[in-house]
Amino acid sequence: MTADPWSLEKAVRNCSANGVPYIAVWRHKLDGDAAKASAMIRREGLRVSSLCRGGWFSAPTAKERRERVEDNRRVIEEAALLGAPVLVIVSGPANGQTLEDARSTVMDGLLEVLPDAEKAGVTLGIEPLHPMYAAERSVVVTLKQANDIAERLSSPAAGVVVDAFHVWWDPEVMKEIDRARGKIVGFHVSDWPVPLPGILMGRAMMGDGVIELRKLRQAVDATGYDGPVEVEIFNEEIWKTADDGLMEKIQQRFLEHV
Repeated sequence: MTADPWSLEKAVRNCSANGVPYIAVWRHKLDGDAAKASAMIRREGLRVSSLCRGGWFSAPTAKERRERVEDNRRVIEEAALLGAPVLVIVSGPANGQTLEDARSTVMDGLLEVLPDAEKAGVTLGIEPLHPMYAAERSVVVTLKQANDIAERLSSPAAGVVVDAFHVWWDPEVMKEIDRARGKIVGFHVSDWPVPLPGILMGRAMMGDGVIELRKLRQAVDATGYDGPVEVEIFNEEIWKTADDGLMEKIQQRFLEHV
């Protein structure tokens, strides 16, 4: 997503050319053909770190909620075809339900698709979003909530994703990262600029904001997590200038700040 204007093929080739061994794939880049995308990624020598996204379980009617569950079953299949070990779960907003009911719907949906994930060898990575997204994107807004859900699911196919942009503000974040020991299945980095230029498109390149990225990285490392670290930046200015030099800048900032 840091280079969203690029095709998936261009992103893969630029990762390969710059020695980046993993790519985090977003579903809208698959064009409905996960098998074709998987073959292309493998030809370039890359592995998929995760597929984003599943979730969005809540809906106003039972029929629509059923459709959301079935769509999550399909995206689990896509993750398996890609060889993605993790399907990132963005829970979704209340979408016509009360907050309490929506959170129950998320739990019910995850319980329903968990056997599919277990069978496919895909881990559901529950990603809490910053509270400012509660109305639009996620009723799961703290790492504590995500940990609680993962514990209730009680399966090797359920874990949590720690995104620095979403959790850096939380006074309990270090305690909850430690609590997630053995359950962290993804770590995402970007930065929080001041002032924040927008809710969705306001993320900054590492080092251009206030997040203590290395401190969070060290805390995640201390839990034993040794998987890929994904750079995930939604930023229109970066997208407008996404040339072949973007990968070099990402790598430089990653080494300096993460």
